[in-house]
Amino acid sequence: MVGISLLRTMILVGSISVSSVANSSNLVVVVHKDNPTTMLSRSQLIDLYMGKYVAFPDGNKAQPLDIESEEATKKQFYEALVGMPLSRVNAYWSRVKFSGRARPPIAQQDQGAALAYVASSNGAIAYIHESNLTDNVKVVYRFDE
Repeated sequence: MVGISLLRTMILVGSISVSSVANSSNLVVVVHKDNPTTMLSRSQLIDLYMGKYVAFPDGNKAQPLDIESEEATKKQFYEALVGMPLSRVNAYWSRVKFSGRARPPIAQQDQGAALAYVASSNGAIAYIHESNLTDNVKVVYRFDE
């Protein structure tokens, strides 16, 4: 009985600390500071990141970026965006790529590389931790709201 109670306490404490870490570095979606898009809805973001649309609402081409070497960040993004584990998102893209219907987001090594790409391309869009924001980008979506 004591062992089960201790296990429950450990799981509860672990859950609290994981959730605190996730909340301390909230994800935001950013575009180039001169991009005319000022805000995206969650459904518009899903359409861009899941290949349904290839343009921002104003018609300008959009290029979504993924963070490859930071799997925890990528996992956090897709779970918050579409409510699916990364394995299902990867399986989805495998099917879509094979059919030739859409292209997956362009892989970037890390958040720094994604920020540099967004800062140099008016059509790029990326997810990063809010703590990494720079003056070269603007936030168009916040997951904490």
